[in-house]
This record gives sequence, C-alpha cells and structure tokens, in this order.
Amino acid sequence: MTALHQPARAGEPLRPPARIPFPVVDEVARHCLQDEEPETVHVEVHLPGRLEQGRLRAAFAEALRRHPRILVREAPGRWYRRRYEWELTAGPDVEVVSFPVPGRDALRDARTRALTQAPPLSLSPPIRVEVVQGAGPVEGSEATDAVGDTGAGRGSGAAAHRPGGAQGTVLFLTINHTALDGPACLRVLATAAQIYGGTDNSPAAPPVRTTPEAPPPYEDTPSNWSRPARVAPGTPEPSPGNGLLVTDLRLPHRPKGSPYTVNDQLMVSTALTLAHWNREHGAEPRPLRITMPVDDRPRDASMPIGNGTRLVEVPFSPEELAAHTPADMPALLHRTATRTRALKSLPRPQLGHGAALLTAPVAPVAWRAALTRGLRRAAAPWTSTTLLSNIGRIPYALDFGAEAGRAHAVWFSAPARMPRGLTVTTASTAGRLHLALRWSRSLLGHGDGAHLRDLFEHYLHTTEVTP
Repeated sequence: MTALHQPARAGEPLRPPARIPFPVVDEVARHCLQDEEPETVHVEVHLPGRLEQGRLRAAFAEALRRHPRILVREAPGRWYRRRYEWELTAGPDVEVVSFPVPGRDALRDARTRALTQAPPLSLSPPIRVEVVQGAGPVEGSEATDAVGDTGAGRGSGAAAHRPGGAQGTVLFLTINHTALDGPACLRVLATAAQIYGGTDNSPAAPPVRTTPEAPPPYEDTPSNWSRPARVAPGTPEPSPGNGLLVTDLRLPHRPKGSPYTVNDQLMVSTALTLAHWNREHGAEPRPLRITMPVDDRPRDASMPIGNGTRLVEVPFSPEELAAHTPADMPALLHRTATRTRALKSLPRPQLGHGAALLTAPVAPVAWRAALTRGLRRAAAPWTSTTLLSNIGRIPYALDFGAEAGRAHAVWFSAPARMPRGLTVTTASTAGRLHLALRWSRSLLGHGDGAHLRDLFEHYLHTTEVTP
C-alpha cells in the first residue's frame, strides 16, 4: 500500500500528496461513466436503536484514518497523460456522515439518492453515509417514480422478527464503484462500529466445508464464446436510471453434507428465474451466462481497500433450464457446484486478459477511453445475461453498542446498466436472506421487478431438495 502524504516539518517545502495509478478495474469503470446511470453501490444497514450524531461522525473519521486507502480522490491531469491516478489525502475533503431530516419519505429518498447521485471522484473519500433515524420496521412496501418498488419482507414473515419499530436506524452507504466495492466499504463500516460501540467486530471464521467428489461435467455446457441470452424487455419506464427492490427471505434449506453451497442455490434460482421470464416474454431460447464476483481478500483489518473482486462467468444451456422438474434439481445443483468450484479455482485477471491489455499505459488515457467505450458497445451482444453478487453471510457483527444495537438486515445493490440491465445481489444475517434486485429503467419497470422477485422466491424454494 502506498503511504499517505505526511506534512513537511517546519522549514521544509510542502511535498505533493502520494499518488497511485488506477488499477485495471478502476480505469475501465472510469472510462465508461454515465450521468444517466451512475456507477454506485448501495449498502443499507438496519439497526434496532438510535445513533448519536457527533459520536458516529468521530467513529467514521477514525475508521477512515485506520483504512487510509479509502481516502482518495482523482488527481487532475492533462489529456495526454498515460494513466488516471488516485491522490491519497491526509483526511476527508468533505463530511462523510449526514443525518437527513426524518420524515415519512426519508427512507425512500435515501434509496433514491443512492441510485442517482454518486459521490464525486474529485473529493476524498468517494463514499457517502446517510443516517435515517426513526426509520420504522423493515417490512412494508412503498413505490417511488425515482427508485421503483422498494418493498421489503413481502410474504416472508420479516415483520415478525424485526425489532426497533419507530426507534430504528438505517445507514445508507453510497459508494462510487470506480473507487471501491461493497465488501471493502463494509470492512470500514465494521471498524467504525467497533470504535462507536466498543464491542468486538472482528470477522467470524468462514464456515468449514468439505469438498465431495465432483460429478462428471455436463456435456452440453455452452461455450463462453456463444452469444448469451439477454433479459427480455418488460415495461420500460420513460425516465433514465435504475430501479430497486429489496426483500427479506428465509435462507434456503440445504441438507448437511450437500455437495453444493447456498451460492449454488442462488445461482440456480437466478438462472431458472430468467429462463422463466424470457419464456413468458417470447424470447428465443439461448444459453444463459451469469457473472459472479469472487472475492479472495481477508476480512480482517488487513483487507485491501478498493475494487478487489475478480469476475467469472457461469454458463447454463437452454436444455438445462427448460422443462424443469423437481426430479431434475439435484443434478442441476451438482453441475452448478462443479462449475463454480472450477471457475473459482482458475487464476484469472480481475476483468480478464483483454482488459489488462486495454489499460496498458502505451497511449494517452483519453485515447484508450474512447477505444474502451467503442469496444464495450461492440461487445454488448456477448456480455453476460446478468450479474449475481452473493456477499454471503455478513462476517462482522456490525454491533454499535447497547443503544444502537446490532445490524439485523444488510442489503447491497450493484449497478445495473445495459446491456445486462439487471443485477441480483444477496447477503445474509441471522438465517435471513436479504435480496436486492436492481434494473435499468430502460429495460424494466417496478412491476417487472416485483414479478421477478416472486419468480426468484419460488425457484429458491425449489432448490430445497434432498440430494
């Protein structure tokens, strides 16, 4: 990690802040920014109690100091420079934590801002934390023209086990995805929680899993060179941007000793949901490819801050997903487990070898930006069908002490720009699955999001089978 710039001693000239060249992921994201659909990651953390403003601001300020790699802004440069660079700062340029005025629409408005207003790259750090006090329980459904259906807990029994009521608090973390990802920001939040509450927020040990003998590979696995299916258009909305729906479900049952993981169940549920959706909308059967982020970073205080996941693509053939019956489910889960294990084990650059070539500093960055945008448009038909980002079990307690309490629900959502136009993001706490569907409004409407949620819940239930 590059060290932060330290102020010069008395009499010494001031030294410029330390700089870090943009990594591959950051540079590609920077090339493709759009005002209509900002590249934001939204993290939503629900607490049963209330937080003190000054104390929380101090806790976040200290957490940023302990994770200095988050204190960056884009360094200015001339058009012919060979790289974008991050400029490390000794402290934040702006107040990170804000407390919007409480009100009936405060929760909805904070979700809207998380999707429509990215923290600027010109100010350090590129994150924003909004604290909505008195947010009420998690359940309920509200619709907004800016965000779409944001119902939570529909038909899932979420209200029965959620404490807090009108005394609850929701933390909204909005991240500029050009600079860092959700897991990295969650690491900083865990540090802030520990400073604020004084309780241990060390990450829990990951579950120990046995790796059973893998079944033989499925012969009809589609090639990654074939053009995948697109999500069939639903009822697009006239205004640009993203729509969002969050919901709370029960984690799917998985018999002890199963050769597949909950992630494999989520992968199969996503594939079956989209195959069903496309059949309903008359789309031609084509292979599905689902992009899956893989994060190998440690979750303790040494976790590298930034965009640290690598992307792999899990393929499904039309034959696997057509005429699905309960008897087919064990074999489909086993095949999916085999594929995901194999893909995770393969060494691969974060965005593939092509992206590494595109970002080589052999030409001015402005020229490479134009080339990258052109190639992105040309490659759109070969882009994966959707992205499933499973954060998994939240490894930190996110315990803010006796008054505020421990997080009982955490949602993430990833950007959903076209040509994918739909992302599925999941996390879990206390045996509950927190699902976020985010879509491009040029592809789907909030009624489509509600239907996709119902399909996903149905197919997730069908994965609860005896091997």
